[in-house]
Amino acid sequence: MLIDDIKKAKIQAMKDHDENKKNAFSMVVTRYQALLTSGAGKEVGDAEVLAIIQKFAKELEEEKQGYLSVGRSESAAACDAQKAAVEAFLPKQLSEEEIRSIFAGLEDKSMPSVMKFFKANYAGKVDMSLVSKIARGQ
Repeated sequence: MLIDDIKKAKIQAMKDHDENKKNAFSMVVTRYQALLTSGAGKEVGDAEVLAIIQKFAKELEEEKQGYLSVGRSESAAACDAQKAAVEAFLPKQLSEEEIRSIFAGLEDKSMPSVMKFFKANYAGKVDMSLVSKIARGQ
């Protein structure tokens, strides 16, 4: 499973004394454990781990922008390093052209149908906000 690879990467980061990677991987593992013990009763698989990583990477980008706005470039660089570490575990994202090509081949182009199709078939491999933008014709 993906979480096992992340745990191994965390151990390696600890051996390498790489605080940024260690902190990033620790956060992903912590969120995974929280999801496991949330009592939802469903199994937590790779798709959920990918969602955790994507959300965390987005949060790191927002945090970086905050640091840059107040002139803390060293903290912004740490956010970049953490984001790069976790994004290494994400699959390659589909490009806008690839999404448009898939969208063009769909029979039902209604928003709910399009979003459901991409979520079911391309979870973790596509930026859903970009899919929404394309489906709205922007």
